[in-house]
Amino acid sequence: MTLDTTATTARDKAQILAQALPYIRQFHGKTMVIKYGGNAMTEPALQQAFAEDVVLLKLVGINPVVVHGGGPQIETALKRLGKQGHFIQGMRVTDDETMEVVEWVLAGEVQQDIVGLINQAGGKAVGLTGRDGGLIRARKLRMLDQKDPSVEHDVGQVGDIEAIDPAVVKALQDDQFIPVVSPIGFGARNESYNINANVVAARLAMVLQAEKLLMLTNIPGVLDKAGQLLPELTPAGIDALVQDGTISGGMIPKISGALDASRSGVNAVHIIDGRVPHSMLLEVLTDQAFGTMIKKS
Repeated sequence: MTLDTTATTARDKAQILAQALPYIRQFHGKTMVIKYGGNAMTEPALQQAFAEDVVLLKLVGINPVVVHGGGPQIETALKRLGKQGHFIQGMRVTDDETMEVVEWVLAGEVQQDIVGLINQAGGKAVGLTGRDGGLIRARKLRMLDQKDPSVEHDVGQVGDIEAIDPAVVKALQDDQFIPVVSPIGFGARNESYNINANVVAARLAMVLQAEKLLMLTNIPGVLDKAGQLLPELTPAGIDALVQDGTISGGMIPKISGALDASRSGVNAVHIIDGRVPHSMLLEVLTDQAFGTMIKKS
């Protein structure tokens, strides 16, 4: 007897679609903010999978808002100009010349690539920076030394968010567009500021009262001391993991924005492995964990 693999595959696909129905119903009309970065942003196959996922979410009635980073692309552009990137406590020092590079890389090259991929996949994406519609008002970030808080480091035109006016994002959503936001803010004297994309995504999720914040990273999620994925956590649980040293070093800044969003009313924050194709859909529309979900309670 020969197994009909075509029929089996068709049944499997139908089952997956049926399993997604309750989640589509639950999240219909809700906003999801997606922080896009890591391998998902640099590998062509993962770029295409991401764009397809965003378009599918929009087509089933969910409102995705994409906030992107671009650290590797900025570093490449600086090297072309013979300029070496400099970091203090993990933050890029952004002088006037570096800020010009940041703006044309993020708001030009990177943003337009994402917009093009989403449009090619059948969506209607529109690129924004924090200047558009007065979206992100910022001030110069005060960076205190981690070991001696009496010392303040000057990191140049790195910004701290003062306020977000989401009117332009909401207007685009109402017209069925998918906003793609570059993390650049403007100051009181019309100066530009480079802002951490995780921070922008978290604050935007809070202001938009998003149902979820999805953070694509280069890690599987939050791991326990044995290296096993923790599929679900609360802010209190994360605090405990920080205190006992399970979460330490570079992992802390990765989830600080997630914690802020969770504590400020976003129902769930997902830290997702962007190296897995379609991991975002698998996390949102199935009952399988492909990352760590941080619930507000």
